[in-house]
Amino acid sequence: MDHRRALSRLTAAAPAAAAATLLALTTACTAGTVQGRPGASGLRDPYFPKAGNGGYQIEHYGLDLDYDPADGELNATAVITARAGQALSSFNLDLAGLKVESVTVQGEEARFNRTGRELTVRPAKDLKKGEVFRAEIDYRGEPRPIVDADDSKEGWITTADGAVGVGEPIGSMAWFPGNHHPSDKAAYDITLTVPKGYEAVSNGELASRTDTGGGRTEFVWHEPAPMASYLAVAAIGKFKVTTGRTPSGVALYEAVAPAEAAASAPALAKLPEIVEWGSRRFGPYPFGTAGAIVLPAQSLTYALETQTKPVFSGAPDEDLLLHETAHQWFGDSVSPKSWKDMWLNEGFATYAEWLWSEDHGGTTAQQHFDAYLKGDTSVDDDAGGDWAAFPPADPPGAKDISGMPVYVRGAMVLQRIRQEVGDEKFFALLRGWATDHKYGNASTADFTAYAERSTGHDLKKVWDVWLYGEGRPKQR
Repeated sequence: MDHRRALSRLTAAAPAAAAATLLALTTACTAGTVQGRPGASGLRDPYFPKAGNGGYQIEHYGLDLDYDPADGELNATAVITARAGQALSSFNLDLAGLKVESVTVQGEEARFNRTGRELTVRPAKDLKKGEVFRAEIDYRGEPRPIVDADDSKEGWITTADGAVGVGEPIGSMAWFPGNHHPSDKAAYDITLTVPKGYEAVSNGELASRTDTGGGRTEFVWHEPAPMASYLAVAAIGKFKVTTGRTPSGVALYEAVAPAEAAASAPALAKLPEIVEWGSRRFGPYPFGTAGAIVLPAQSLTYALETQTKPVFSGAPDEDLLLHETAHQWFGDSVSPKSWKDMWLNEGFATYAEWLWSEDHGGTTAQQHFDAYLKGDTSVDDDAGGDWAAFPPADPPGAKDISGMPVYVRGAMVLQRIRQEVGDEKFFALLRGWATDHKYGNASTADFTAYAERSTGHDLKKVWDVWLYGEGRPKQR
């Protein structure tokens, strides 16, 4: 992210009161089934304690979304394949707003109830530990935005010519039920059905585009690589679509609002080079496709690193395109274990901007570092900002996880490591980190241990002063 730049198919389930009573039971009521217990209704993330759910891990989402921009109505089905991590009498899914019409688990009707943003599901039979189960949720309604702690909006946002579903950090629950925490990554198949004349874009590759009759078009998108739900995207609009490949063969798919096409062209022309450069610096590009979605200007107040196709609100410049594409390695492929680890996304993507500049004859990473220490805005426009307001590995609260220290001081941590270990070991560290943690999740503790092990250097002073230290650090 970059905050700096800115179909109902089945009948309804039992009445809610009866469902709530049944859900209060914690032992199995069906003879011969395992005695399960409810899964947790949150993962106790430091900043979003109710985000995500315990007791299971999702392996695959199949989302079928039918949307009409004319009335803003979403008719949808989510088919979730998950593995129970414990014996489950019930489990929770995160879902904000929208009306749930029915739920089935393992093909049998399940009881459910809603409390706030929690959808609690009670299968007809308890699920055994290790059991792979399939839950199908039919739901509908007019999806709404979610306002973040920093007052930005995410979730489902209407645009000048359509809508976009985005989700960092928790907004994906506004348009599909799931385990909405970055620690639970899954494969996705997303089907978007929209009126004829609209394009519908999501993660991964376009598997099919079909005229379904009745003036509607169905787009089927397939993302086989593990993906955190906050990186899912559904963009609907009158986009101009172009496709291609990088020199090494990575498929490209760009969807651009027509009014932004001319202004976007210079930066997007650099995308093949950016992907190839990143592959040299950070290891092979981690996904099968790359690209961009450019929304009408002012649709959002930020850009977002949605997996394989970052989202931009209006035309991006080269630095912003570089930043969000760098996230494909740092944040998308290697995702945070919790939202406290956000600097592993943003510090690395900011450092990638500095490194791109350095490798292309511009301001070096060291010059950026020095400019922030001195507040020299002639070198970096943002150098006068409060980059030292808090330690990047310990933001004070949810509203701060996209604050300047997470980006800039996070990048400065990396430059301090480079100063300590030298270029050879430092660049081996960047590649090794992205390669060895590919498609996984990692914490700050994972990184600090990995950095010391891979470089052979004691970096405790860097961590104590730059990563966790209060106040404004000095060079040494």
